[in-house]
Amino acid sequence: MSVLTTVRSRLAALLSPVSSGTGGWWPVVQEPYTGAWQQNDPLTTESALCNPSVFGTISRISEDIGKIAPPLLLERDADGFWIETTNSAYTPVLRRPNHYQTAQQFTAAWIQSKLSHGNTYVLKFRDERGVVNALHVLDPLKVKVLVAPDGSVYYELQTHELAGLAPETPPVIVPAREIIHDRYNCLYHPLMGVSPLSALTGAINQAQAIQSTSTTFFAKGGRPSGILIAPTKLDPASAARMKADAANFKVGEILVAEVGMKYEAISTSAADAQLIAQLGWTEEQVCKVYGMPISILNSSKQPPYANAEASQLQYKSQCLEPLLVGMAQCLGDGLDLPLYLALEFDDTLLIWLDTATRVNAAKTAISAGMSVNEVRDTYHGLGPVKGGELPVLQQQYIPIDAAAEQARPSPGPTEEEVAATVGELAT
Repeated sequence: MSVLTTVRSRLAALLSPVSSGTGGWWPVVQEPYTGAWQQNDPLTTESALCNPSVFGTISRISEDIGKIAPPLLLERDADGFWIETTNSAYTPVLRRPNHYQTAQQFTAAWIQSKLSHGNTYVLKFRDERGVVNALHVLDPLKVKVLVAPDGSVYYELQTHELAGLAPETPPVIVPAREIIHDRYNCLYHPLMGVSPLSALTGAINQAQAIQSTSTTFFAKGGRPSGILIAPTKLDPASAARMKADAANFKVGEILVAEVGMKYEAISTSAADAQLIAQLGWTEEQVCKVYGMPISILNSSKQPPYANAEASQLQYKSQCLEPLLVGMAQCLGDGLDLPLYLALEFDDTLLIWLDTATRVNAAKTAISAGMSVNEVRDTYHGLGPVKGGELPVLQQQYIPIDAAAEQARPSPGPTEEEVAATVGELAT
C-alpha cells in the first residue's frame, strides 16, 4: 500500500478524470425525461434494476455465461492448432479467482457489472514472482479513471474491504497494469463504457409509471376516478359530504347517491389503457438493447417455429459471444499470457440439442472428417474409445487430381511393343 500512496502523492495534482459523456466520470443513467434531475426524479441504476425485464435479462445473461466458467486455457502446438492445457502460473487463479468467489460467481459478477454500469474493473494481486494470484471485481461506482498529461492511465480506488481497501484508508491510485478494465460501447471516450441502461431510460421510466399507477388503481379496488353529476346545484355542505362519502367508499360496501345523481368515470381503466401490452413493449425494448431474443426472457413468446434451436443460436451469437470474447481477451491480457497461450470460453455447452438432432449432427460430423472421439466428446459428452482418434472417410473420397488421373484413358501399346510381343509369341 505504500507504493500506491507514493504514486498518488506524486501524480494526484496532474491526473484528470475521464468524462463518461454524461457530465462527468460518474457512471449514472441519463435523465428519463427533461427536468427529472431538477424534480429529484433521476433514473439511477438501482431503480432501473427494479424493473423485472432489466433484472431478468441481466440475470439470465450473467448466469448463462457463468455456466461455462472458467475459460479454457489453450496452447498453440507445433502445427499451429490450439489445444487445451494447464499451467501452474495461470490455471489456479482461473479456477479460484479469490478467497470468497468461485469461478462461476466471479464470471457472473464481471458480466453483471458490465451490463448494468457499462464498465467492469478488476483489481489484480501478485505473488513474489509477479504472477497474478488473485482477482477482485470492484464496485464501478467506487472507481475513477484518470489520465496523466503524457497519456498514461491510472485508476483511483475507494473502499473494497474484501480486496483490502478499508474505509478508513484514503483513495489510492494504481497504474493501469494493475487493473483489468472491460468496457461496453465506448461512445464518448475510449476508456469509459456506456451502460445499455442509458438507451432504456424512456422505456423503463414509462414502465415504472405504469406500475405505480396500476398499484394505486388496484389499491382503490380497481375503480377509476370519476365525478358525481347532480341534476341541480348543490350547496357546499352537501357537496363536501357526498365527496367524503365517495372517497371513503370501500369495495363490498353500498354507496347511496342522492336522487337523480349519476357517476361518470374520468380516468381510463386498466383494460382500456392496455397495461399488459404497454409493459410487453418495455420488455421488447430491453431485449432489443441487450441483443437477446425475447423468447429467452419470456417463455410465453416462443418463435413461430417448432424448433427453438435457431433462437438459441441467435442468442449465443448476437448476445453472449461478444461478451465472452471481450472477457476472454481482457482476462488474457490482464494475466500477461505469453503469445503461445490464450483463453477461450467453451460456448458449445450452451446449446443442448434434442436427441434426434444431436445424433444426426454427429453422423454429419463424422462424414465431414471429425474423429469418433471428437464427436463423442462434442455432442454427447462421452469419453474416448480405442481406435476412435483417427478420422474415418469413405473410400471414394480421394483428391481431385487423383480422380482426374484415374479418369484419363491409358495410351495403347507402341509399334515396338507390338513387334516385341509378336516376336515372343512366334518363338
